[in-house]
Amino acid sequence: MLDAAGNTTAAIGKGFAIGSACLVSLALFGAYIVRVEENTASGGSFQVNVLEPTTFAGLIVGAMIPYAFSAMTMSAVGEAANEMIIEIKSQFIKMKEGEPCNPDRCVAISTEASLKKMIAPGALVIFTPVLTGMLFSKNALNGLLAGIIVSGIQIAFSFSNTGGAWDNAKKSIESGTYQSN
Repeated sequence: MLDAAGNTTAAIGKGFAIGSACLVSLALFGAYIVRVEENTASGGSFQVNVLEPTTFAGLIVGAMIPYAFSAMTMSAVGEAANEMIIEIKSQFIKMKEGEPCNPDRCVAISTEASLKKMIAPGALVIFTPVLTGMLFSKNALNGLLAGIIVSGIQIAFSFSNTGGAWDNAKKSIESGTYQSN
């Protein structure tokens, strides 16, 4: 029960952190829009119009980026976990033969994976806005950034709450509360 309460409390705390990140994202987006407005040749007020086709296209692509990033990071974690399992199995066999275990090898696998396997997700996050702005237009970039913010916030809340719910469900099943027929 205490663990379930802790999971719920953690999810609420994460919700506050996500809300704060949302506000920071909106503030940065606002600062970006002000900078674009300052550099607009027309001298008039610049507004983001999501009905403009290029902006709308950027919005749709931007909404996909957090999902792609999440999939890439989960895949990287899965690959690293598989490497770790292979190493642990190997060490168990060696331990049965009397050799000492080598926890440093597991740390090395984790460190190497965190450095190498996160290059692609990091490149996605860094280069997508840069290339969108350079290859298309400020309108495409406006839509891209707006789509990333909206979709990213939704994914963050979903992942935060779902993680705690899955852990609570697992604990409930382990305690025997749920019995299959």
